[in-house]
Amino acid sequence: MKDNLVLIIKGFIMGIANIIPGVSGGTLALILGIYEKFIGAISHFFRDMKENIKFLIPIAIGMVLAVVTLSRVIDYSYHHFPIPTTLFFVGLVLGGIPLLASKVKGKKEVKDVSSYIIFLLTFTLVILMATSELIFGEGLKVSLQNMNAMGYFLLFVVGIVAALTMVIPGVSGSLVLMLLGYYYPVIGVIKEFTKFKNFGSNIIILGVFGVGVLIGIVLISKLIEFLFQKYETKTYFGVLGFIMASLFAIPLSTFLNETIVFSILQLFVGVVFLALGTTISYKLGGE
Repeated sequence: MKDNLVLIIKGFIMGIANIIPGVSGGTLALILGIYEKFIGAISHFFRDMKENIKFLIPIAIGMVLAVVTLSRVIDYSYHHFPIPTTLFFVGLVLGGIPLLASKVKGKKEVKDVSSYIIFLLTFTLVILMATSELIFGEGLKVSLQNMNAMGYFLLFVVGIVAALTMVIPGVSGSLVLMLLGYYYPVIGVIKEFTKFKNFGSNIIILGVFGVGVLIGIVLISKLIEFLFQKYETKTYFGVLGFIMASLFAIPLSTFLNETIVFSILQLFVGVVFLALGTTISYKLGGE
């Protein structure tokens, strides 16, 4: 029972991360110590179905609970209390770094120049994504109302793309959705769904998007599992690049917003939430 509760909490945190642009659910899965098992359970679901279901169901429950119950709360806190909210997620990432560092400690590839090149490449990629709104603008404008067959097909494809970015540590699926123009429409549908508005059409929209997400997760899981099996240390260096960049990318994507007003109170509360997030991820990562 305790193990299931811990998995639900970890899934809940992953679900929250996937709501906020700039924050990666894959990152939090990794620092919470369930990433490799999560990838393996999806990639080889039918190999040991009973155990995989026992592991995945609590995580899925936590993620769904987070999206359904907190999509509005997180959106509100992100826009009204951006500094504490942002620093809380920075803390969640920060607290998991010791666990990640232990994965490469003592490995012979630590002295390999190529490992550091991979680190720099993934680090740079995340920083570029965090500043992409400045480079490319706010993204396309998309409507999920009165879609034709092509609209549903594109939504399905976007679900696959979102899953690929949600699972890769350090890459924000919600930020990619924002650049593609689907973030606010999908969040809007979720909000309406939780209020039972336009229930029939919204459940179809979320169903098509959800199937795309599931297929994308399976595809990327197999690739990531292959990389961990064949190039474990180099893959972890790449992941560390993603993670370290997230410490800059998460606040960067928030503080580039010109409407943010800094105050002593928000900064103080932000430091408290930074410490809280760090403690939570450090403790959960050891579970």
